[in-house]
Amino acid sequence: MGTSTTLNQKADVVLIGAGIMSATLGVMLKALQPDLTIEIFERLDEIAAESSDAMNNAGTGHSAFCELNYTPQLNDGTVDISKAVKIAEQFEVSKEFWSFLVEKGFVQSPKDFINSVPHMSFVWGDENVSYLKKRYEALSKHHMFKEMLYSEDKTVLQQWIPLVMEGRDAGEKVSATKMDLGTDVNFGALSNHLFDYLKKQPGVNMHMAHDVIDIKRRGDEWAVSVKSLKTRERTRVKAKFVFIGAGGGALHLLQQSGIPESKGFGGFPVSGQWLVCHDPEVIKKHDAKVYGKASVGSPPMSVPHLDTRMINGKRALLFGPYAGFSTRFLKKGSLLDLFTSIKLNNIIPLLSAGKDNIPLTRYLIGQVMQSPEDRLKALRDYYPNAKAEDWKLEIAGQRVQVIKADPKRGGVLEFGTEVVTAADGSIAALLGASPGASTSVSIMVHLIERCFKAKMKTDDWQAKLKEMIPSYGQSLAKDAALANATRERTTKVLELA
Repeated sequence: MGTSTTLNQKADVVLIGAGIMSATLGVMLKALQPDLTIEIFERLDEIAAESSDAMNNAGTGHSAFCELNYTPQLNDGTVDISKAVKIAEQFEVSKEFWSFLVEKGFVQSPKDFINSVPHMSFVWGDENVSYLKKRYEALSKHHMFKEMLYSEDKTVLQQWIPLVMEGRDAGEKVSATKMDLGTDVNFGALSNHLFDYLKKQPGVNMHMAHDVIDIKRRGDEWAVSVKSLKTRERTRVKAKFVFIGAGGGALHLLQQSGIPESKGFGGFPVSGQWLVCHDPEVIKKHDAKVYGKASVGSPPMSVPHLDTRMINGKRALLFGPYAGFSTRFLKKGSLLDLFTSIKLNNIIPLLSAGKDNIPLTRYLIGQVMQSPEDRLKALRDYYPNAKAEDWKLEIAGQRVQVIKADPKRGGVLEFGTEVVTAADGSIAALLGASPGASTSVSIMVHLIERCFKAKMKTDDWQAKLKEMIPSYGQSLAKDAALANATRERTTKVLELA
């Protein structure tokens, strides 16, 4: 158990990557079948040090309350809320599972990873104010968003977001929405709690500083070749099921597996940076996640926000992220990552997606070329009185957006997550980014349904899954009474009231 370097030569399950996805899947599978043997491999020395880390995660607690890119305005002027409703529902499912973890004692204190922080959208200018009002009117009719507040009154907005309103042009037309149900989630802290629990379970071994260098099919099993980055020793583990939850590193490993389902997938890396506030008085004045409208061509992870966070028990204030381009697929990856991911089977999708996303390329180049003055100017759109000396630039994480084959266009760039599984369900990989971590529970439930079909039909697994997620098999988005009761219960268990 623990961080043992002794490897089982055979395992029921191999989890690659020590982030929130592997942590969630590992805990779920162990709860569903306690006698499963699980080997976990992470190439870094720390748990959740890549995508799941608080400073690397571009948006915590995505519940579609404030993210405007989830509610596009259609050509006829109406606002499409379907994606927002789906994400809000998935986040509630995550809260159900996290409540189960707290009730069972897997996590001692929910405040270690989740805290109440209002979610707000803020816009300026006639066109954007008109859009936000239409968005509010559409969302507030749905029970998942019925508590949403809207205001154009500057006196009200001054109370909601004093930093955002102080020093703003009195003649500027502005508006905002507010959801007090919003939360801040530290997925790095949650991942650490889950792995701490897993490491204590019989049949579970966790190996840090171990790099998976090859995955090959061997009969009805997978041979996973691993190298210790400390001893350089190489080992091979045979497993019945493999999950590749290695963030930006997942694409290369999926390609190594050689499964037909991996063909045509590529990746487009986007890097990020934050401005982090270091003035306690400024941090104290702001209590919200304030999201604005994305620039034309920008990826969803680059939607600007002035963001209250709880990191290691301390309140923090971040602005950004500022997007950029790097050929690395991981923050601590290789500059050759993008080039080595190019294969004969994905070159057409890559070229087609590149041709269709020239505005994105232009946007990223512009972001890379930004000066400190440019970044301060962007911050002052949200905090007019911001002083350069109060903020420090810090590197955020890498995101690899999914590119996949498309019969009509050759290839498309997807802003979201994609689970790729073999036809027999023996191997699965998670590609992509936002909303990712926030919807990790729903993503892993669907993965289990696809990869463990026979066992999922048993009464035992069905009952255990419903214990973990009481609403399983029902729709929170369609059943207002169920959604209200679920929120009431999870708010109490997670101490969010």
